[in-house]
Amino acid sequence: MAGIRTTEATGLLGWVDERFPIVETWEAHMSKYYAPKNFNAWYYFGVLAMLVLVIQIVSGIFLTMHYKPDAQMAFASVEYIMRDVPGGWFIRYMHSTGASAFFIVVYFHMFRGLMYGSYKGKRELVWLIGMALYLALMAEAFMGYLLPWGQMSFWGAQVIINLFNTVPVVGDALSLWIRGDFVISDPTLNRLFAFHVAAVPLILVALVFVHIVALHAVGSNNPDGVEIKKLTDDKGIPLDGVPFHPYYTVHDIPAIAVFLMVFFAIIFFMPEVGGYFLEHANFEPANPLKTPVHIAPVWYFTPFYTVLRAVTLSPFAGTLAMFGAIVMLFLLPWIDRNPIKSWRYRNTAHMMNLAIFGAVFIILGYLGVKPVTPEYKEMGVRMTEIYFLFFAVLFAHSNAAKPGRYIIWFAVLAGAVLFVDYVRYNPDDAVAAKQIMWQWVWPIGYLSLTLLLPFLMRPCNAEKPVPERVTS
Repeated sequence: MAGIRTTEATGLLGWVDERFPIVETWEAHMSKYYAPKNFNAWYYFGVLAMLVLVIQIVSGIFLTMHYKPDAQMAFASVEYIMRDVPGGWFIRYMHSTGASAFFIVVYFHMFRGLMYGSYKGKRELVWLIGMALYLALMAEAFMGYLLPWGQMSFWGAQVIINLFNTVPVVGDALSLWIRGDFVISDPTLNRLFAFHVAAVPLILVALVFVHIVALHAVGSNNPDGVEIKKLTDDKGIPLDGVPFHPYYTVHDIPAIAVFLMVFFAIIFFMPEVGGYFLEHANFEPANPLKTPVHIAPVWYFTPFYTVLRAVTLSPFAGTLAMFGAIVMLFLLPWIDRNPIKSWRYRNTAHMMNLAIFGAVFIILGYLGVKPVTPEYKEMGVRMTEIYFLFFAVLFAHSNAAKPGRYIIWFAVLAGAVLFVDYVRYNPDDAVAAKQIMWQWVWPIGYLSLTLLLPFLMRPCNAEKPVPERVTS
């Protein structure tokens, strides 16, 4: 029962425990929190995300001691940190590398959730809180991206803030409020600095806390998608569970060590990573009168930037599609209604669907950093189509017991793709028309693999029985 101490502590710990439930909290979330015993390498990324969050907060504090949030001094203060502050270059590179590392581990963490259905089985709220964390992380990264006040920071922020101009009725007022001026200037830098170092980090930490509490309330998922709380001993301890501490606190140490070795190797030997982690244009001070040849946001935003560029119906339609690509991830618990959680026991078509989605997301990111050419532009459109088709196919795969529906879904979705091509086709633009005519194979091929194949080859649609207990 709540309020009854099950463990007596003595000494200083006992004195604190009488006034704050430190032992009870430790037991509830560490030593007596039972996690599935079959966690694999995919489960490292949640711990690594927390590690990077700590790195970012600590390095950010030291950077704030020397950074000047002033349009006339910001770039010079970053150079001062790099050249004159003892160890300043190390702290700055740790923070810039940490920003990219944060998104890398978060993207792997999210994909693991897709693989093992971690948004199902009373974990919908855990997933929604995690997606809110992802949005807060994107906001934090965008605000921090402007602070070096380099060329790409300035012009990348210009592009992103101007997106809000496309919102009907309130767009102009909204973008004006974000900038604090009619152009990106000193007020913009000051307010984004305040949000970056104070408001959003507090939201991030609060969401991490709520995310963990919600997760521990329903229990961790596992690669088999089996609920370990269903089988317990006479003491209520899950038969397939082990205490998170010491088993997984020790189990995660090698992963943390490997991650830190790679992390510091990047800091010491290639902090720019070919211009992906630190763009070359950002080593020039911001100049409102000189536009870079190719403006693109930093790599972790580029998948959604490609979606924005792919939808050319209107500026607002592109903005809507970009934010819609994120919103669709929020809706996953209600799109995928199949009771089987883990892809281990779903049909082969579902496994192909997830693998293709991961590849498409990477391609969208790559296209976002490339200049717009007819080939890349059309491929961006096709990858955007596949991105959104993924959710429709996922919904179709939710009921694998009725494969006859696959042919209906194929006809509807392929018809939608061809209708969009018909609307976009312009015979006067021979180059674009040629690209449309041959690149239709991407979405149609995707639909053929994920819908026609399981319809024609029933083994591709066969689901495996889920074990009652976790496997090794």
